[in-house]
Amino acid sequence: MSETTRDIHDDAFTLFDLRVDVIATDRPMVCNHQAGDYFTLRGENLEFPAGQSFPLYPLAALLPLLPAKQRPTHPNDWMTTDAEIACPDPHCGGRFRITRIGTTTFRHADVTLVPLPVALGEA
Repeated sequence: MSETTRDIHDDAFTLFDLRVDVIATDRPMVCNHQAGDYFTLRGENLEFPAGQSFPLYPLAALLPLLPAKQRPTHPNDWMTTDAEIACPDPHCGGRFRITRIGTTTFRHADVTLVPLPVALGEA
């Protein structure tokens, strides 16, 4: 069986689970987040600790980076090595550290209704 055929028949893929921590710097934080606040991302689900909120604007700045951080990247890619993101408020000293904390395996058929292409020679 060719590698292409095997990949299509095995529709599993793995994403990194992420933890995003608020970390303090030498500048004061002015947004509604505190050092030690965090959330996790598993698949497409954000999980927040009970009773903890997270401000909208920093979350909006982080969201575009999270799917890229979930995927395997080349060791020399900046997405692999850079883990701290500054708060988008230029007056806020808060930073957010994105850490890969584990992996979760998904199946293509469980996350989309779009079928995988038929392998060459199998039609």
